[in-house]
Amino acid sequence: MVTMTQLLTFRRYLNLPIQYFLQKMVPTSPLKEVQSIGKWAEGDPTRRAKWWYSTFHTVTAMIGAGVLSLPYAMAYLGWGPGTMVLVLSWCMTLNTMWQMIQLHECVPGTRFDRYIDLGRYAFGPKLGGWVVLPQQLIVQVGCDIVYMVTGGKCLKKFMEIACTSCTQLRQSYWILIFGGTHFFLSQLPNFNSVAAVSLAAAVMSLSYSTIAWAGSLSHGQINGVSYEYKSTSPIDFMFRVFNALGQISFAFAGHAVALEIQATIPSTPERPSKIPMWKGALGAYFINAICYFPVAMIGYWAFGQDVDDNVLMELKKPAWLIASANLMVVVHVIGSYQVYAMPVFDLLENMMIKRLNFPPGIALRLISRSTYVAFTLFIGVTFPFFGDLLGFFGGFGFAPTSYFVSNTHTHTHTHI
Repeated sequence: MVTMTQLLTFRRYLNLPIQYFLQKMVPTSPLKEVQSIGKWAEGDPTRRAKWWYSTFHTVTAMIGAGVLSLPYAMAYLGWGPGTMVLVLSWCMTLNTMWQMIQLHECVPGTRFDRYIDLGRYAFGPKLGGWVVLPQQLIVQVGCDIVYMVTGGKCLKKFMEIACTSCTQLRQSYWILIFGGTHFFLSQLPNFNSVAAVSLAAAVMSLSYSTIAWAGSLSHGQINGVSYEYKSTSPIDFMFRVFNALGQISFAFAGHAVALEIQATIPSTPERPSKIPMWKGALGAYFINAICYFPVAMIGYWAFGQDVDDNVLMELKKPAWLIASANLMVVVHVIGSYQVYAMPVFDLLENMMIKRLNFPPGIALRLISRSTYVAFTLFIGVTFPFFGDLLGFFGGFGFAPTSYFVSNTHTHTHTHI
């Protein structure tokens, strides 16, 4: 079966437009194009985003609490392999982002605003949904559950530091408090309406990443720091290495909402949306680099093989700074939750309208979105160790959406 990445390779070697191959695979439906054009008419308030919107939406989606686990991943990979994996991940996922941006308007008259739209067009209406939708949902729902747990943990840590005389609540109560905010924020209608939340989250991610590496640098190397691999059984070591690779994959998320972010940007024949979107993506990847590499390397340099899976936990002083960093993580994951939830909200609402004949409006939004928030909150409270599965979700969900497109790009011509 011909994949979307094979089409890109065709274009490279034959210098033919990519839409030629898409049209050969699945005939263009005029009705679908008319509907697409009508949906995104000029002046539509959902398509007025500027290029910098894509920057902080992508930063919010990509730079999450996973950055704080990068030194821990380095501890199982070592200096050489760990640095190489980080650099390769940065380059490969940037290439994936570029490909997704190009595919957004690869067919004249149609904008593929969601992954499932592009998948159905390339692979057919039935197979396309099964190829694309499960992977995207694993990424988005998995992230939102992890963010529920992370938000609750960081709220708890903030209160423990800020108010030592206060009665400490169980972690599950803090997760409930954190989840309660999303019942209100989830009622915001679209990506543009959460722009302010996303901007605040992007600023917070840069801030707590800076605190993490600057605090580690100020702390200096611990006594007897060691960069040797931990002594363990070969099988256990193998699983820990794969878990470290999964954690790095989780840290380079964000591609699962690339098409949805680009859908908010206006497009004209003279200035297609891929131009401002790519400009915004480059800005996001620059911020990504100045966050990830210092945290991973300086955190590992300071604590070696004994580093915690959250490098902030290694920093005890000054207390006010560590408390602030945990509160910044809370603000960031609030925005990240909404960025990943928006495509799921859209999917749920469309399904309820088409399958259940539910009328569009406030009632639909209230029921569908509150149900989703309640589901992720329930899983987060029931399985508070969900954050320990970052390696699993990184390998199973993020690798296909963030790595495989670019990883197979240079090899697909041999299989055509």
